[in-house]
Amino acid sequence: MEIRVLRYFLGVAREENMTRAAERLHISQPSLSKEIKKLENELGHTLFVRTNKSMHLTDEGMLLRKRAEDILSMVDKTAEEFSQLDNIIGGEIRIGCAESYLIKYLARSIRSFKEQYPDFIFHVFSGDTEPVAERLDRGLLDLAVIVEPPNLSKYNYLTIPESDKWGVVMRRDSPLAEKREITFEDLYGLPLFCSEQSIKVDFPRWCGDDMDKLNFAGSFNLSYNGSIFVKEGLGYLLTFEHLINTSEESGLCFRPITPELKTDMYIIWKKYQVFSPIVDLFVRRLREEY
Repeated sequence: MEIRVLRYFLGVAREENMTRAAERLHISQPSLSKEIKKLENELGHTLFVRTNKSMHLTDEGMLLRKRAEDILSMVDKTAEEFSQLDNIIGGEIRIGCAESYLIKYLARSIRSFKEQYPDFIFHVFSGDTEPVAERLDRGLLDLAVIVEPPNLSKYNYLTIPESDKWGVVMRRDSPLAEKREITFEDLYGLPLFCSEQSIKVDFPRWCGDDMDKLNFAGSFNLSYNGSIFVKEGLGYLLTFEHLINTSEESGLCFRPITPELKTDMYIIWKKYQVFSPIVDLFVRRLREEY
Protein backbone atom coordinates (compact mmCIF):
# COMPACT_ATOMS: atom_id res chain seq x y z
CA MET A 1 0.00 0.00 0.00
CA GLU A 2 1.67 3.19 -1.19
CA ILE A 3 1.39 6.63 0.41
CA ARG A 4 0.61 8.06 -3.03
CA VAL A 5 -2.36 5.71 -3.43
CA LEU A 6 -3.68 6.57 0.04
CA ARG A 7 -3.71 10.22 -1.00
CA TYR A 8 -5.64 9.24 -4.12
CA PHE A 9 -8.11 7.28 -2.00
CA LEU A 10 -8.71 10.22 0.36
CA GLY A 11 -9.15 12.54 -2.59
CA VAL A 12 -11.96 10.38 -3.97
CA ALA A 13 -13.49 9.93 -0.50
CA ARG A 14 -13.63 13.69 0.03
CA GLU A 15 -14.94 14.59 -3.42
CA GLU A 16 -17.31 11.60 -3.72
CA ASN A 17 -16.75 11.86 -7.44
CA MET A 18 -13.96 10.31 -9.52
CA THR A 19 -13.79 13.08 -12.13
CA ARG A 20 -13.59 15.92 -9.59
CA ALA A 21 -11.03 14.02 -7.52
CA ALA A 22 -8.88 13.41 -10.61
CA GLU A 23 -8.91 17.12 -11.42
CA ARG A 24 -7.92 18.06 -7.87
CA LEU A 25 -5.20 15.40 -7.74
CA HIS A 26 -3.84 16.32 -11.21
CA ILE A 27 -4.21 12.79 -12.57
CA SER A 28 -6.31 11.43 -15.39
CA GLN A 29 -9.66 9.95 -14.45
CA PRO A 30 -8.91 6.49 -15.95
CA SER A 31 -5.57 6.33 -14.11
CA LEU A 32 -7.20 7.29 -10.81
CA SER A 33 -9.98 4.74 -11.29
CA LYS A 34 -7.36 2.07 -12.01
CA GLU A 35 -5.39 2.94 -8.83
CA ILE A 36 -8.51 2.74 -6.66
CA LYS A 37 -9.45 -0.61 -8.17
CA LYS A 38 -5.94 -1.93 -7.52
CA LEU A 39 -6.21 -0.78 -3.89
CA GLU A 40 -9.52 -2.59 -3.46
CA ASN A 41 -8.00 -5.75 -4.94
CA GLU A 42 -4.98 -5.44 -2.65
CA LEU A 43 -7.18 -5.13 0.45
CA GLY A 44 -9.74 -7.67 -0.70
CA HIS A 45 -12.67 -5.34 0.02
CA THR A 46 -14.88 -2.92 -1.87
CA LEU A 47 -14.19 0.59 -0.62
CA PHE A 48 -16.84 2.57 -2.55
CA VAL A 49 -20.46 2.15 -3.53
CA ARG A 50 -20.57 3.53 -7.08
CA THR A 51 -23.54 5.22 -8.75
CA ASN A 52 -23.78 7.18 -11.99
CA LYS A 53 -23.15 10.52 -10.25
CA SER A 54 -21.31 9.81 -7.01
CA MET A 55 -19.22 7.42 -4.94
CA HIS A 56 -19.83 6.72 -1.26
CA LEU A 57 -17.64 4.87 1.21
CA THR A 58 -18.56 1.39 2.36
CA ASP A 59 -17.98 0.41 6.02
CA GLU A 60 -14.58 -0.91 4.96
CA GLY A 61 -13.92 2.37 3.16
CA MET A 62 -14.78 4.34 6.32
CA LEU A 63 -12.26 2.28 8.28
CA LEU A 64 -9.55 2.87 5.68
CA ARG A 65 -10.32 6.59 5.59
CA LYS A 66 -9.65 6.91 9.34
CA ARG A 67 -6.43 4.90 9.08
CA ALA A 68 -5.29 6.76 5.96
CA GLU A 69 -5.84 10.16 7.59
CA ASP A 70 -3.73 9.10 10.59
CA ILE A 71 -0.99 7.63 8.40
CA LEU A 72 -0.77 10.68 6.15
CA SER A 73 -0.81 13.04 9.14
CA MET A 74 2.19 11.17 10.53
CA VAL A 75 3.96 11.17 7.14
CA ASP A 76 3.40 14.91 6.71
CA LYS A 77 4.52 15.62 10.28
CA THR A 78 7.71 13.60 9.75
CA ALA A 79 8.44 15.46 6.51
CA GLU A 80 7.92 18.77 8.33
CA GLU A 81 10.35 17.76 11.07
CA PHE A 82 13.08 16.89 8.58
CA SER A 83 12.47 20.09 6.64
CA GLN A 84 13.00 22.02 9.89
CA LEU A 85 16.36 20.45 10.75
CA ASP A 86 18.21 23.34 9.11
CA ASN A 87 15.58 25.98 9.82
CA ILE A 88 15.80 27.19 13.39
CA ILE A 89 14.16 30.54 12.69
CA GLY A 90 10.83 28.76 12.42
CA GLY A 91 8.96 25.50 12.14
CA GLU A 92 5.71 23.94 13.29
CA ILE A 93 4.42 22.51 16.55
CA ARG A 94 1.19 20.61 17.22
CA ILE A 95 -0.38 20.95 20.65
CA GLY A 96 -3.46 19.28 22.12
CA CYS A 97 -5.34 21.42 24.65
CA ALA A 98 -8.03 20.85 27.21
CA GLU A 99 -10.62 23.62 27.56
CA SER A 100 -9.43 26.03 30.26
CA TYR A 101 -8.90 29.71 30.93
CA LEU A 102 -5.38 28.74 32.04
CA ILE A 103 -4.43 28.16 28.41
CA LYS A 104 -3.51 31.83 28.71
CA TYR A 105 -0.13 30.68 30.11
CA LEU A 106 0.56 28.65 26.98
CA ALA A 107 -0.55 31.57 24.80
CA ARG A 108 1.86 33.89 26.61
CA SER A 109 4.71 31.42 26.14
CA ILE A 110 3.95 31.15 22.42
CA ARG A 111 3.75 34.93 22.08
CA SER A 112 7.19 35.48 23.63
CA PHE A 113 8.66 32.55 21.66
CA LYS A 114 7.39 34.01 18.37
CA GLU A 115 9.21 37.26 19.12
CA GLN A 116 12.47 35.31 18.85
CA TYR A 117 11.31 32.86 16.16
CA PRO A 118 8.80 34.79 14.01
CA ASP A 119 8.35 31.95 11.50
CA PHE A 120 7.21 29.60 14.26
CA ILE A 121 3.71 28.22 13.50
CA PHE A 122 1.46 26.45 16.01
CA HIS A 123 -1.53 24.14 15.47
CA VAL A 124 -3.95 23.52 18.37
CA PHE A 125 -6.27 20.53 18.69
CA SER A 126 -8.90 20.92 21.44
CA GLY A 127 -10.53 18.13 23.39
CA ASP A 128 -10.78 16.24 26.68
CA THR A 129 -7.75 14.48 28.12
CA GLU A 130 -8.49 11.07 26.56
CA PRO A 131 -8.60 12.09 22.85
CA VAL A 132 -5.74 14.55 23.35
CA ALA A 133 -3.51 11.95 25.04
CA GLU A 134 -4.42 9.39 22.37
CA ARG A 135 -3.22 11.71 19.60
CA LEU A 136 -0.07 12.43 21.60
CA ASP A 137 0.63 8.70 21.99
CA ARG A 138 0.16 8.15 18.25
CA GLY A 139 2.70 10.86 17.47
CA LEU A 140 0.18 13.24 15.92
CA LEU A 141 0.90 15.86 18.61
CA ASP A 142 4.15 17.13 20.07
CA LEU A 143 2.74 18.35 23.38
CA ALA A 144 -0.55 18.19 25.24
CA VAL A 145 -2.14 20.34 27.93
CA ILE A 146 -4.42 18.21 30.13
CA VAL A 147 -6.51 18.69 33.28
CA GLU A 148 -5.84 15.48 35.16
CA PRO A 149 -2.63 14.10 36.73
CA PRO A 150 -0.35 12.67 34.01
CA ASN A 151 0.80 9.06 33.81
CA LEU A 152 4.37 9.44 35.08
CA SER A 153 5.48 6.18 33.46
CA LYS A 154 4.66 7.59 29.99
CA TYR A 155 5.08 11.36 30.15
CA ASN A 156 7.33 14.17 31.22
CA TYR A 157 5.32 17.11 32.53
CA LEU A 158 5.23 20.69 33.75
CA THR A 159 2.56 22.11 36.03
CA ILE A 160 0.68 25.29 35.07
CA PRO A 161 1.04 27.87 37.91
CA GLU A 162 -2.69 28.26 38.70
CA SER A 163 -5.60 25.88 39.21
CA ASP A 164 -9.07 25.97 37.67
CA LYS A 165 -11.96 26.61 40.07
CA TRP A 166 -15.24 24.75 39.55
CA GLY A 167 -18.68 26.28 39.72
CA VAL A 168 -22.14 26.39 38.18
CA VAL A 169 -23.22 28.43 35.16
CA MET A 170 -26.93 29.22 35.32
CA ARG A 171 -29.50 31.67 34.05
CA ARG A 172 -29.62 34.95 35.97
CA ASP A 173 -33.32 34.37 36.68
CA SER A 174 -32.58 31.06 38.45
CA PRO A 175 -33.33 31.03 42.20
CA LEU A 176 -29.78 29.75 42.77
CA ALA A 177 -28.39 32.93 41.25
CA GLU A 178 -29.23 34.70 44.51
CA LYS A 179 -26.65 32.57 46.34
CA ARG A 180 -22.94 33.47 46.51
CA GLU A 181 -21.86 29.81 46.59
CA ILE A 182 -23.56 26.57 45.57
CA THR A 183 -23.57 23.56 47.87
CA PHE A 184 -24.03 19.90 47.04
CA GLU A 185 -27.54 20.01 48.53
CA ASP A 186 -28.45 22.96 46.27
CA LEU A 187 -27.94 20.72 43.24
CA TYR A 188 -30.26 17.90 44.34
CA GLY A 189 -32.76 17.07 41.63
CA LEU A 190 -31.51 19.66 39.16
CA PRO A 191 -30.61 18.71 35.56
CA LEU A 192 -26.82 19.08 35.39
CA PHE A 193 -24.38 19.16 32.46
CA CYS A 194 -20.61 18.76 32.36
CA SER A 195 -17.99 16.75 30.48
CA GLU A 196 -17.93 12.96 30.69
CA GLN A 197 -14.34 13.21 31.90
CA SER A 198 -15.43 15.41 34.82
CA ILE A 199 -18.25 13.05 35.76
CA LYS A 200 -15.70 10.24 35.99
CA VAL A 201 -12.74 12.09 37.49
CA ASP A 202 -13.54 15.43 39.13
CA PHE A 203 -16.93 15.21 40.80
CA PRO A 204 -16.29 11.92 42.60
CA ARG A 205 -13.55 13.90 44.41
CA TRP A 206 -16.15 16.47 45.44
CA CYS A 207 -19.12 14.38 46.50
CA GLY A 208 -17.65 10.90 47.02
CA ASP A 209 -20.25 8.21 47.69
CA ASP A 210 -23.10 10.71 47.17
CA MET A 211 -22.33 11.00 43.46
CA ASP A 212 -25.47 9.05 42.56
CA LYS A 213 -27.62 11.78 44.14
CA LEU A 214 -26.70 14.20 41.35
CA ASN A 215 -28.81 14.20 38.18
CA PHE A 216 -26.47 14.41 35.18
CA ALA A 217 -28.91 15.05 32.36
CA GLY A 218 -26.30 15.45 29.62
CA SER A 219 -22.63 15.92 28.82
CA PHE A 220 -20.57 18.31 26.70
CA ASN A 221 -16.88 18.28 25.84
CA LEU A 222 -17.06 22.04 25.11
CA SER A 223 -18.50 24.27 27.81
CA TYR A 224 -19.62 26.90 25.33
CA ASN A 225 -22.10 24.46 23.78
CA GLY A 226 -23.31 23.55 27.26
CA SER A 227 -23.93 27.22 28.03
CA ILE A 228 -26.29 27.47 25.05
CA PHE A 229 -28.40 24.68 26.56
CA VAL A 230 -28.39 26.55 29.87
CA LYS A 231 -29.63 29.70 28.12
CA GLU A 232 -32.49 27.68 26.67
CA GLY A 233 -33.53 26.55 30.16
CA LEU A 234 -32.46 22.92 29.92
CA GLY A 235 -30.35 22.83 33.07
CA TYR A 236 -27.19 23.91 34.88
CA LEU A 237 -23.61 23.66 33.62
CA LEU A 238 -20.78 22.53 35.91
CA THR A 239 -17.61 24.01 34.51
CA PHE A 240 -14.45 26.01 35.19
CA GLU A 241 -14.60 29.68 36.09
CA HIS A 242 -13.88 32.20 33.28
CA LEU A 243 -14.79 29.84 30.41
CA ILE A 244 -18.27 31.23 29.76
CA ASN A 245 -19.34 34.82 29.10
CA THR A 246 -21.37 35.74 32.18
CA SER A 247 -21.64 39.49 31.56
CA GLU A 248 -24.93 41.26 32.31
CA GLU A 249 -25.93 41.04 28.65
CA SER A 250 -25.34 37.26 28.49
CA GLY A 251 -28.24 36.40 30.77
CA LEU A 252 -25.96 33.92 32.59
CA CYS A 253 -23.99 33.96 35.83
CA PHE A 254 -21.31 31.82 37.49
CA ARG A 255 -21.37 30.74 41.12
CA PRO A 256 -18.51 28.73 42.71
CA ILE A 257 -19.31 25.45 44.41
CA THR A 258 -18.51 24.79 48.06
CA PRO A 259 -16.56 22.99 49.41
CA GLU A 260 -14.15 24.40 46.84
CA LEU A 261 -13.16 22.09 43.98
CA LYS A 262 -10.04 22.85 41.96
CA THR A 263 -8.32 21.09 39.06
CA ASP A 264 -4.64 21.40 38.16
CA MET A 265 -3.37 21.68 34.61
CA TYR A 266 -0.29 20.02 33.11
CA ILE A 267 1.80 20.30 29.95
CA ILE A 268 2.93 16.81 28.97
CA TRP A 269 5.04 15.10 26.32
CA LYS A 270 6.14 11.52 25.76
CA LYS A 271 9.22 10.30 27.56
CA TYR A 272 12.24 9.83 25.30
CA GLN A 273 10.48 11.89 22.63
CA VAL A 274 12.79 13.08 19.83
CA PHE A 275 11.64 16.57 18.89
CA SER A 276 12.23 18.65 15.81
CA PRO A 277 14.65 21.55 16.51
CA ILE A 278 11.92 24.17 16.94
CA VAL A 279 9.84 21.98 19.28
CA ASP A 280 12.96 21.17 21.31
CA LEU A 281 13.66 24.90 21.70
CA PHE A 282 10.06 25.56 22.72
CA VAL A 283 10.10 22.81 25.36
CA ARG A 284 13.32 24.24 26.76
CA ARG A 285 11.63 27.63 26.99
CA LEU A 286 8.66 26.08 28.81
CA ARG A 287 11.00 24.39 31.30
CA GLU A 288 12.58 27.75 32.07
CA GLU A 289 9.19 29.43 32.55
CA TYR A 290 7.49 26.73 34.62
